[in-house]
Amino acid sequence: MKKNLITVVILALVVVNLVLTAVLTITIIPETKKANELITKVCSAIDLDLVAGDTAGSLAVDVADMVDYPVASGGTMTINLKDSGDGSLHYAVLAVSLSIDSTNKDWTEKYQANGLTGYDNIISDTIKSVVANNTIEDMRTREDEVKEEILEALQGLFKSSFIVRVNFSSATYQ
Repeated sequence: MKKNLITVVILALVVVNLVLTAVLTITIIPETKKANELITKVCSAIDLDLVAGDTAGSLAVDVADMVDYPVASGGTMTINLKDSGDGSLHYAVLAVSLSIDSTNKDWTEKYQANGLTGYDNIISDTIKSVVANNTIEDMRTREDEVKEEILEALQGLFKSSFIVRVNFSSATYQ
């Protein structure tokens, strides 16, 4: 009789355990799905950021593999800036250089032999187009973001990522 009573108690506990497991599963699965969606969104945002960082590329390239190319032979460019609404005309005087990944396949196959000197006018125009779309406040407070915009425009121009960084060797905003 004791064996039957213990068996009934064990069976009752198994049924209670099964019911509680079902209740937990029903209540936890929707929250788990929401958490998984959030994790997926965060991962995709990180992937986008990593792709942008890879587009920028300077973190992935060893400094020893970078070649510095001064745009327009290191001369300065005077660029009119977008109107900031204060009634004054503003301009930027920039000396720009590009950091080039000397190990990049596109650089070694297409451009290394002749360099970029034949493209100085196109590069300068691209830089002027990007900088001219910014106000003086943008240039002062968001200089790194403007460099990133220039970098993306140049990488789009050459359809390659051998340019890994844009540098302002001198920058004056007036």
